[in-house]
Amino acid sequence: MSYKALKKKIISGQAKIGVIGLGYVGLPLAVGFAKAGFSVLGIDLDEDRICRIQARKNYISDVSTKDFRKVIDEKKFCVASQFDLVQQLDVILICVPTPIKRKYTPDISFITNAVKSIARYLKRSSLVILESTTYPGTTKELIQPALEKSGLRVGRDFFLAFSPERIDPGNKQYPLAKIPKVVGGIDAKSSELTKRLYQKIVKQVHVVSSTEVAEMTKLLENSFRIINIGWINELAMMSHRLGIDVWEVIGAAKTKPFGFMPFYPGLGVGGHCIPEDPLYLAWRVKQYGFNSKYIKLSSDTNAHMPRYAVERIQETLQKQKKNLRQARVLVVGVTYKKDVKDLRKSPPLRLIELLQAAGVQVDFFDPFIPFLEIGLLHLRSIALTAEKLKSYDCVVVATDHTKVNYSLIFKNASLIFDIRNVYQKQKAKKIFRI
Repeated sequence: MSYKALKKKIISGQAKIGVIGLGYVGLPLAVGFAKAGFSVLGIDLDEDRICRIQARKNYISDVSTKDFRKVIDEKKFCVASQFDLVQQLDVILICVPTPIKRKYTPDISFITNAVKSIARYLKRSSLVILESTTYPGTTKELIQPALEKSGLRVGRDFFLAFSPERIDPGNKQYPLAKIPKVVGGIDAKSSELTKRLYQKIVKQVHVVSSTEVAEMTKLLENSFRIINIGWINELAMMSHRLGIDVWEVIGAAKTKPFGFMPFYPGLGVGGHCIPEDPLYLAWRVKQYGFNSKYIKLSSDTNAHMPRYAVERIQETLQKQKKNLRQARVLVVGVTYKKDVKDLRKSPPLRLIELLQAAGVQVDFFDPFIPFLEIGLLHLRSIALTAEKLKSYDCVVVATDHTKVNYSLIFKNASLIFDIRNVYQKQKAKKIFRI
């Protein structure tokens, strides 16, 4: 099959699409393409995920359960754990994790393992797209040579591109279809095929000149956020020393209609993208003799925030003539962001660990998380009642879920440490802010 034939299959919706990795990125893409009429095969080595999908159990909140079940029932979306099925596919999307192996060092083993498996069964005139966030140069320097070990040549026998994922878990305003896709191919044909593919499910596709530019684009986006969050967290610590309300400062600054974008202090950053992706860039440029000061400093500042919060909670309790070691503390919200079930690198978990290490009796409440069984944490979410609230020396608001009755907390908690500034209009003496 030629380039023209593959292009025709993509445009007509006849191309068979494979999605490697069915997590927060892969499953929405798989369902999106299946909903658009494509035949989609999901491949994942996690047997639990395979069993869930086969049982029609949706585990990603950003995916419509109705759409999820419909494409399965219509046999537009099926799953497997065998890579030999790759030989049946026209398009392969790689959506595997890219964690940090140790501090500041990328772990791209999930990508390399997936690519090795794909190379064994890659057929002629197929399109391979990497979605997983990685350092600039990965697609050209790592994936292309690995795939060409099959004897096929990029641009002649198969096509290769990078298109960074931009999924924002829990963001109702910007679902997959409304988030523009950036596309960078190894060559013009790869870019064109990838653009045509994503135009089937996304309203806007922006093509850049190379895979390296596309890879760098994703890292710019997430580095922008980690740096600004790190800066606002540092400003919060400064403001406390100076006796200034940082929240009031931010509120005043954002009245400026140009040249300012508000960021807000908190316990740091969670999820996969912001805590880890910028470190891929810092690691990469270090190989070229460049030391990225901003990324490392911001990462360290954000990582310090749970410990800083413990210090502030201790200080707050002391003002109330209470001892931290003898305190009972309730943490409200343990997910890393609002209204999601996602606990990946969630800063409130680190806060609970530090409080427990300090001898504090800690409980938590989160409407999305019934229990915690992570590392040394073994807790069940309590029932949020007036009687329970009165039994705690301090209630820490760590995540501002819309499903939490904060008025109940405000009326009954004797002391509130409001990290997320939920009570913006309240000036009560029992409320302290980061």
